[in-house]
Amino acid sequence: MAKLTVGLTGGLASGKSTVARRLAAAGFTVLDADDLVGEFHRANGAGARVVAELLGPEYLEPGGAVDKAAVARRVFADANAREQLEVAIFPLVRQHFRELAAATDGVVVLEATKLVEAGFAPDFDFVVTVEAPVELRLARAVGRGMDPGEAHGRLAAQADEATRRSAAHLVIENGAGLDELAARTEALITTLRARIGH
Repeated sequence: MAKLTVGLTGGLASGKSTVARRLAAAGFTVLDADDLVGEFHRANGAGARVVAELLGPEYLEPGGAVDKAAVARRVFADANAREQLEVAIFPLVRQHFRELAAATDGVVVLEATKLVEAGFAPDFDFVVTVEAPVELRLARAVGRGMDPGEAHGRLAAQADEATRRSAAHLVIENGAGLDELAARTEALITTLRARIGH
């Protein structure tokens, strides 16, 4: 079977995770960059060592795993710390994805908020970005329980829509509701299946 690697990106509360779930339901292999990072952040993992070195051992839990909440508070308040951490962690995620994709046939999707910022987009055969108006995304994030200040901070730390769009083969607009998003995702599934000859 042919292999096709797909990068799926989009900012905070854009709807990319909804698209990812539908792609998984369609039978594609879908990996989440956050989950891959989480593997490195376990006790004695490469990510835990990087965090301890760059931010300090106080950012680890007693068992040695990364204290993700503490790290999140630090990096969204300190752009320099965030950049240092990303420079160290992104190559680990990139290599791990390559290894997983090499062992998988068919369509392999990586869902990653910072796909473009990490310089990862050129590695993929096909890149999709999911977009929605900023005001709607903020409302969604706050509606899910995120503090408004944190939501604004996360948006500020992410690439803007124009930057993502410039790296994408396909843009999925998600401002018109779930039915429209579902229809656009189905069209994407058809496109991806055609690319691998299904």
